Amino acid sequence: MRIDAHQHYWQLDRNDYGWLTPEVPTLYRDFMPNDLAESLNRHGITKTIVVQAAATVEETEFLLGLCKTYDSIAGVVGWLDFEQDNFVETFERLRKDQYFIGVRLMLQSIDAMEYLQRPQVIQNLRWLEKLGFPVDLLIHAAQFPAVLKLLELVPNLNAVIDHMGNPQISQQEVSPWQEWITEVTQFPQLYCKLSGMVTQGNISDRVESDYSFYVEHVIKTFGLKRVMFGSDWPVCLLAASYDQTVGSLHYNLPKELTDQHLDDVFGNNAIRFYQLEILYNSSI
Repeated sequence: MRIDAHQHYWQLDRNDYGWLTPEVPTLYRDFMPNDLAESLNRHGITKTIVVQAAATVEETEFLLGLCKTYDSIAGVVGWLDFEQDNFVETFERLRKDQYFIGVRLMLQSIDAMEYLQRPQVIQNLRWLEKLGFPVDLLIHAAQFPAVLKLLELVPNLNAVIDHMGNPQISQQEVSPWQEWITEVTQFPQLYCKLSGMVTQGNISDRVESDYSFYVEHVIKTFGLKRVMFGSDWPVCLLAASYDQTVGSLHYNLPKELTDQHLDDVFGNNAIRFYQLEILYNSSI
């Protein structure tokens, strides 16, 4: 089974998406499963993991509703407020839906170091740690020290770094991102998504080799069992089509990869991380 482990759907009239404005016309419209179906078929991708794009439980419920209609959705990485007193209650209610397979911490626009030391946040993350429930971490590169602190406090958290931690590829910045990536890999439960790179590169003048160091370093440090492909569609459309996004990753993957390695990157690792084996009767 081939899986796109990171993409989004949204409907503007839901009014969840304050970050979507007419000033970004490429993204300022509805994006639904039928819009992506042809691209998925072209690349032999049978399932996708839909990730929240709004900080509301209502949007998570909307995405879970789509799973009942569209077979292409493997599951939803939703949103919860880690500081709410009813966090566990809300989580347990959502978890009754088999398609609720993960939750995302949106740290990119806040003081992550301060937030990730709040007692209620850590308490709820430790609770998820005990359950082994998957957690996506959305950060920018300068927030890796906060992630390292989090993993010291919650060392067995079943977590994945979205978008390789958003390195500044357009400026070809290597350090300290390189060192931080190496350091976080000491936590064996941590995975990394090979996603989001086209929008971190030079959007107006894309050069495929600009991504080479970043992909190679993530694979070298995490290994081929802890990385997974994600398109970040439709956000990727700011820089590249779905076809180009898939092509960019293929171009920058090590040339010696076997079919088994490719199956891992494009599906098996996502199945394992998001615990989809039973849901889809998959053996990996």
